[in-house]
Amino acid sequence: MPAPNPRQLRQLQQNLARQWEQAQDALANQEVEGSAGGGAVTVRCNGQQRLTSVLLDPAVLEEGAELVGDLIQAAVNDALDRSRELAARSMESLLPPGMLSPGGR
Repeated sequence: MPAPNPRQLRQLQQNLARQWEQAQDALANQEVEGSAGGGAVTVRCNGQQRLTSVLLDPAVLEEGAELVGDLIQAAVNDALDRSRELAARSMESLLPPGMLSPGGR
């Protein structure tokens, strides 16, 4: 097997870096939603795990600070889980076939 051509390796690295940047830009513009309390609290995060909005049903505010805090925490965790799944799927698409084992996230 011949030794890898340094020029080809450099070009491959540059292509992968460009694809990585494009994927990151796309993730910044994609949003997922998480909710808790039957929709009483809804949050949105982008694909870079940045919280972009928090919506509260005004009725939930009457339930007390502790419950509201718990609902916000649950909704944020739900949205972050979905955001990480979105990012993982996006990054997997950059890998050559066979790089991940089945279920190998």
